Amino acid sequence: MVRRSLGRQFGWLWAAYAVSTFGTRLAFDAFTLIAILVLHAGPTQVSVLSAAGLAVGAVVALPLGPWVEFRRKRPVMIAMDLTRCAALLSVPIAFALGWLGFTQLLVVSVVVAAADIAFKAASGACLKALVRPGDLIVANGRFESTNWTATVLGPPVGGAAIGLFGPMTTVVADAVSYLLSAAGIRAIGGREPQPVRTAAPRLRAGDLLDGWRYILSHPALRPLLFNTVLVNGLILATAPLLAVLMLGPLGFAPWQYGLAFAAPCVGGLIGARLAPRLVARFGQHKVMLTAGALRACWSVALAFVCPGTAGLVLVITVELALITCMGVFNPVFATYRLDQTETDRIARTLSAWSVTSNITVAALTALWGLLAHLTSARTAIAIAGLLILTTPLLLPRRDHAPQEREPART
Repeated sequence: MVRRSLGRQFGWLWAAYAVSTFGTRLAFDAFTLIAILVLHAGPTQVSVLSAAGLAVGAVVALPLGPWVEFRRKRPVMIAMDLTRCAALLSVPIAFALGWLGFTQLLVVSVVVAAADIAFKAASGACLKALVRPGDLIVANGRFESTNWTATVLGPPVGGAAIGLFGPMTTVVADAVSYLLSAAGIRAIGGREPQPVRTAAPRLRAGDLLDGWRYILSHPALRPLLFNTVLVNGLILATAPLLAVLMLGPLGFAPWQYGLAFAAPCVGGLIGARLAPRLVARFGQHKVMLTAGALRACWSVALAFVCPGTAGLVLVITVELALITCMGVFNPVFATYRLDQTETDRIARTLSAWSVTSNITVAALTALWGLLAHLTSARTAIAIAGLLILTTPLLLPRRDHAPQEREPART
């Protein structure tokens, strides 16, 4: 099969995405390790660091969606990359000077989370402008393949780097990756037109809610939002509980736990490669419905994990099936969402989507931690799995006509 070229401009955007994604995966859980190993933080502080970064970062990002909408997207993306780079570099600098504290880690995590949301909002609009509508599924499939490849390779390499050189190493690498990403976006070249603002020239309080108003009034985006935030939130909320269960009562070694979640990421790469072919054969909406339903079938089985080889095989099998389905679903969903969103509303819509997702993950993580405390980790995992089984009911049943099939070209 001949590899399909999406043009030089997309190539630079993809390269920027790849380098920053690998940097992020390389620094997986770096702040948690720094909090534990350097600052000697306890479980409560570590939980606050994980949840507050997402939740507060989402709140900070609220005005960024409408702000991004009416500005050129590439300068915004470069600014967010440089912001993340500077914020992350402040951590090793403070550590070297003996000034690093928990508050700084918390502030940096909030800044990075807010910049992430703004970057994603701008990058979605940038992608739709650079790539023909029929090629969006191919482009999103390549992003998804890159994401899962980085997930397979990044954490083990990052873990080795931390073991050899200390936890600050991966933070520096992540910061440099954002600097390289900014250079890649700058290299896209061409003239990006200034978006035309159709509303009031100044940011109003009502503008902050425009993204949600658009999503909740849209017959396809509304159920899709509820579906994706619930599935992702419930999966991520149970991840710490599964770690406690496997590394605690079940007695799995850390390397076994790492293997159980790293090896199945190959399924995400396979699924992402299959997605464009499946869409070409069966259609976008049908593939999204099928993959979305299949990805809900597996998580409940994790409640039955047992000690030893059988338990390890069960986790790997379940995660492989789940991640393969996600590898198909995610690029199709991302393309469908862009197709259904008007060009002059992409940044606000994606920003509102990310804010909702981050707050939901933070809230469900805290709620499921409480549920596990009141019952058990296994029970909480089972309840989450049963709830995920109901989420296919939220997928849009009818295929809706795409919005603005011909995007603006640069």
